[in-house]
Amino acid sequence: MKSSVSSRGLFLAALLLGVTSLNAFAVSESGSMLKVFTCADDEGIHFYVQNLTLANVTASFEMNMTNMQANANFPYTTTVAGNQTVEAFNLTPVDTNQVWTYTFVRTSSFGSADATPDDAFVYSLPYAPGSSFKVSQGYHGKFSHSGPDDYAIDWRMPVGTPVCAARGGLVVKSKDDDERSGSDRKYEKSANCILIQHADGTIGIYGHLKKGGNQVKVGDQVKTGDVIALSGNTGFSNGPHLHFSVFKMLDGKTRLSVPVKFRSADHGVVTLAQGIHYTAAPVEGQRDEGPNFASNLKMILSALP
Repeated sequence: MKSSVSSRGLFLAALLLGVTSLNAFAVSESGSMLKVFTCADDEGIHFYVQNLTLANVTASFEMNMTNMQANANFPYTTTVAGNQTVEAFNLTPVDTNQVWTYTFVRTSSFGSADATPDDAFVYSLPYAPGSSFKVSQGYHGKFSHSGPDDYAIDWRMPVGTPVCAARGGLVVKSKDDDERSGSDRKYEKSANCILIQHADGTIGIYGHLKKGGNQVKVGDQVKTGDVIALSGNTGFSNGPHLHFSVFKMLDGKTRLSVPVKFRSADHGVVTLAQGIHYTAAPVEGQRDEGPNFASNLKMILSALP
């Protein structure tokens, strides 16, 4: 009993040394994604991760321990489903008669490290059927499509063009409160965006959207072809355009972009290439004519030439 009380006292002191670190990606939300808490018992200190969002969130832990052992290898990464709590790992003193301490650093981002992208899925072009836009920057684009954006697509597009969901899913982020832009990475966090989580665990990013133009909110379920936003020129941008990419997480701070194919009216099912115009095809299959269908249809028709 005495040893147990002493361990808990030391645990409280160690907890104060814990550090939370979030990455600077657009897919992170400072301090509001996860809650990490612990429970100490005779088996050690149990670490729990509570997801405070609707999205899958991936977290990674780096641990510095003295006179302690863990039932996991570090750095340790876990993906927690929306609004779920999981036990991540536990720590145990090696010698309870000696002082033991630990500190940790956590990083976390929207997205799943467990996602298996559905390579057979064909995406719709993210604008109104019948309209056509030029790909201004494709996969591996020299201006900004590298690393986590390696497989991103940019379409040159006038500000205010209706943006349609390229794939249905759950809206997990909707930001449209900024109007700053420039061709410097210092403007990255100013990019308005929408993130939609897909059935295979991947997430689609729609970026550089117009201030005040988002048509959906967090928690909305959208179908392919639904109007979700208006295009813009916010964030790290050298001109009005729409940015789209699909990703999964590798760990709590590293995104892996995923190559996808699109269905077009003029080129069939294709991997998009820079410098080519692509016309959006009608959305295939049944649509869910929900409460926003009429307004969505009106916006789509107004965008047609």
